[in-house]
Amino acid sequence: MFRNLLFILALILALPAFRVAAQTTPDSTAAAQAAVPARITQAIDETQLVRLKGNVHPLARPEFDQGPVSSELPMQRMLLVLKRSVEQESALAQLMVDQQNATSQNYHKWLTPEQFGTQFGPSDVDIQTAVTWLESHGFQVAKVTKGKIAVEFSGNAAQVKEAFRTEIHKYNVNGEVHLANASDPQIPAALSPVVHGLAPLNNFRAKPAHRVAGEFTKPIGSTEAKSVNPEFTTSGGFFAIGPTDFATIYNVLPLWNATPTPVDGTGKSIAVIGVSNINLQDVQDFRTLFVCRRVELRIPLSWSLTDPTRESLTLARKPKPSLMLSGLGLWPKAPRFT
Repeated sequence: MFRNLLFILALILALPAFRVAAQTTPDSTAAAQAAVPARITQAIDETQLVRLKGNVHPLARPEFDQGPVSSELPMQRMLLVLKRSVEQESALAQLMVDQQNATSQNYHKWLTPEQFGTQFGPSDVDIQTAVTWLESHGFQVAKVTKGKIAVEFSGNAAQVKEAFRTEIHKYNVNGEVHLANASDPQIPAALSPVVHGLAPLNNFRAKPAHRVAGEFTKPIGSTEAKSVNPEFTTSGGFFAIGPTDFATIYNVLPLWNATPTPVDGTGKSIAVIGVSNINLQDVQDFRTLFVCRRVELRIPLSWSLTDPTRESLTLARKPKPSLMLSGLGLWPKAPRFT
């Protein structure tokens, strides 16, 4: 009986220590959020503005300018990018180091998006202030990202001009018509402690920087270069590389044939980010052609893809899985095309 009483007393005394320990772990999101102070400390004054510098595309130049777009031009899925405090940036940098340090208590302790947002995002009060400001200018706020790094909202060109003091213009560059903001956006100075900027207000897309110089083969130990004659060529004259070609080029075959456990992708997930949606039938046709194993393919619907034939500015697009990556390491009996 006396021993039991001592045990209960010791447990009661130890509970506060357990609470403190729990609050210092990455999983303690509630405690972390409570510790995030509000950084918007002044009332929003639309006459006191700050310029978000560096937000004009280099090709949005006067010589290409075709004038402003219609005020009703849809501006879909814009992102108001939020920023961390100096203290949060320092803590995040340290956490990323600790997560790769085997001697750290945070080694491989990964955070969920919600945990990340709670610890390293602005306070809920600050986010609500930014959301309220957007809504006051007529924007439709869709959501705050789980990691609290951006606010997704939509509107039109007139609302962008009124809220951010910048016009959206048409630009004709080398025969291609693009849409872009003509000047750096501006926001109330009171929001600047938590607003980093806007996702690019243009539809200029990055283009490959490489230049194709030709194709050739050169045997090891020889200086003789020969032209490439692939055996698998599409009806349009394009040369294709099959999964087993990839395995040969990058010496993946020993992994597939490893014993007792082949490394063939079983149980693994691969995330691939693209700039447009895909036709799932293309994936199935690819896998059928190369005799790939059946895999589960999921396409996240976090972002929107508008009809590219319409005059609208979509600032974020739905991820596109890669056909080649959907088969890598998953076709031990695939035919080889070279």
